[in-house]
Amino acid sequence: MSNQSVAPQARIGIIGGSGLYQMDALQDPRSITLDTPFGAPSGDFILGQLEGIPVAFLSRHGQQHTLLPSEINYRANIFAMKKLGVERILSVSAVGSMKEEVEPGHIAIPDQFYDLTKGRKSSFFGEGIVAHVSLANPICPDLAVFVADTAEEIGGIVHRGGTYLCMEGPQFSTRAESDVHRGFGVSVIGMTNATEAKLVREAEMCYVTIALSTDYDCWHVSEAPVTVEMILQVLRDNVLFSKKLLQSVVKKVDGPRSCRCASALKNAIVTPSEAMSVSLKEKLDPIIGKYIS
Repeated sequence: MSNQSVAPQARIGIIGGSGLYQMDALQDPRSITLDTPFGAPSGDFILGQLEGIPVAFLSRHGQQHTLLPSEINYRANIFAMKKLGVERILSVSAVGSMKEEVEPGHIAIPDQFYDLTKGRKSSFFGEGIVAHVSLANPICPDLAVFVADTAEEIGGIVHRGGTYLCMEGPQFSTRAESDVHRGFGVSVIGMTNATEAKLVREAEMCYVTIALSTDYDCWHVSEAPVTVEMILQVLRDNVLFSKKLLQSVVKKVDGPRSCRCASALKNAIVTPSEAMSVSLKEKLDPIIGKYIS
């Protein structure tokens, strides 16, 4: 399916991280392949109804987990979500805990990011159009409250707020790095969500990270250093809960938006419309169309 032929088909987007490769509860699921001006997304989108709400699901690393964090085409993923009509994105991600109280199996809903990645394409702009969105508060506060409240209602142990440190990967931290990162005061560490959050804000969608704590990174000397086996075991234990959470929260988050996410680009585009090429205007129309003549 070409980029130009896509019509709005979903209001909520779900991005599944490690361990969450499908949504069994989706009713009438159908798979579609999308092209974008930024290349191919991580894989096919699965469209369907979750509790009666039109939802688009995407496996961040591919359905067979074939993409490293730095290989993910984040721009294509988020642009395709925008084209599908998505207004809110629920991003599920496995993370390492950087605080004693955020135990493996707990859920963190961070409200900040600290980005240590290098050279990722984390903006839709450039090549003739300049925009500077505010990222002071990168998580939608309304969405975060809905998700945290629902997670607690269904029995999860939730940690509200805190900072998600985004590292390049794919290797896990050295002990020295982990100790330094702990000194930053961050709550969890991962490899993907800061990049997503930047693009989602530019696309004027709401974003929340559902961070599933799988391990204590390697700073916790009384614990064994993190391995993939450890992470996958905790993920297997958590994946059913995350699916239950998503199924429970979609009805609560659907509806009109009162947050500032929907107008993030207002006054942020500094290039005048007459200085933009026609091709760039067409390329970014789903994102900037309402602001340019």
